[in-house]
Amino acid sequence: MEVLDTFNHHPDQPFRVRELHELLSWPTDDPSLNVTRSRLGRLTRQGFLTQPGRGIYQKRT
Repeated sequence: MEVLDTFNHHPDQPFRVRELHELLSWPTDDPSLNVTRSRLGRLTRQGFLTQPGRGIYQKRT
């Protein structure tokens, strides 16, 4: 999964959804961002990521 690979390559860097999309060259329209936001929320609940601030996601260390 590209999203987890990105967090693994940048373990100490927090990302906002839009920054993640820009880094991966993904579309930045609202529906696309909402899908990724939902996916990141799921990864956070599963323990792969943390959410150090509102709308900010980072790899759990």
